[in-house]
Amino acid sequence: MTAYRAARRHALKMLAGVVIGVVFIIAVDAWIGHSSIAFAIVIFGLFMANIGILGFNCPNCGSNLFFRGPLMLPWPNKTCSRCGTDLTKEAWRGG
Repeated sequence: MTAYRAARRHALKMLAGVVIGVVFIIAVDAWIGHSSIAFAIVIFGLFMANIGILGFNCPNCGSNLFFRGPLMLPWPNKTCSRCGTDLTKEAWRGG
């Protein structure tokens, strides 16, 4: 699997997590009324699920695929922003 594919799969899992979180908040709101605890649960769950984002790095230079300079974006780079490696072809050696 390439680095880009692995990072893309993580981004899609996070998108699914956001959708599930929204549905959860709506369900809790309909069931017991407005609850800050539901928001806290979703935020904590998304935070824990997103910790792995730091492991998606360029196999050549170690630059994170989700960072563009100082900005972190929700979709990974296809080309490394530091060394220019094509991440859609380069094998990924990450966890």
